[in-house]
Amino acid sequence: THVIIWMLLILIPSEIGNLTNLTTLYLRDNQLTGVIPSEIGNLTNLTFLNLTNNQLTGSIPSSIGNLSNLNYLYLRNNQLTGGIPSSIENMANLKYLDLSINQLGSIPLEITNLNNIQVLRLENNNFGGNILSEIGNLTTLTTLRLDNNQFIGNIPQEIGALTNLTYLGLSSNQLTGEIPASIGNLTVLTSLGLNVNQLTGKIPTEFWYLINLEVLSLNDNQLTGIISDNICDYDFTYLDISNN
Repeated sequence: THVIIWMLLILIPSEIGNLTNLTTLYLRDNQLTGVIPSEIGNLTNLTFLNLTNNQLTGSIPSSIGNLSNLNYLYLRNNQLTGGIPSSIENMANLKYLDLSINQLGSIPLEITNLNNIQVLRLENNNFGGNILSEIGNLTTLTTLRLDNNQFIGNIPQEIGALTNLTYLGLSSNQLTGEIPASIGNLTVLTSLGLNVNQLTGKIPTEFWYLINLEVLSLNDNQLTGIISDNICDYDFTYLDISNN
């Protein structure tokens, strides 16, 4: 059963939890306000849920962890606050999670138990603290976006375990320290954004193992040293290493 709603709505009614046969629910691009009702957790047959581009507020209900069949969850571009509920680890079939452009403030360790996740978009929120070293458990990831947050500390070495990544965005945070040598393991990476941080030191030799890079942004850091001649061997479509 599919429900696709493009009309103007105001609130998501709690009675939506009665539609227990739903497999797909689109409520995107409306002017929905208020909270995501906890009753949405009754829709245990859902494989696709899209609430993108609304004006939803409040926290993500912990009941969302009941949606164990969900493959795609889009909550992008709302005004959601609080943290990502730890119950998210129960969504074992999740492949695509987009919580970007909200005001979310904490990431639970449990998110690193999503063993089938391929796309994780958490950019443009209020996440802070260190990037979880356990992020290296998410070896099925192809896209990881943590840019435009308030992360601090070093880029964890464990990020080098994400060998299926094609897109890595860590720009516009407050990351410090050196670029880890393990980033050279990400040999299928095509886009890398580390710009607008406080990264220091030399670009590691292993960095030049990223032979498939097309987009590279290292600008607005405090990197030092000499740029390797290897940079001329790449087929870049965008390259910015300014302001270092």
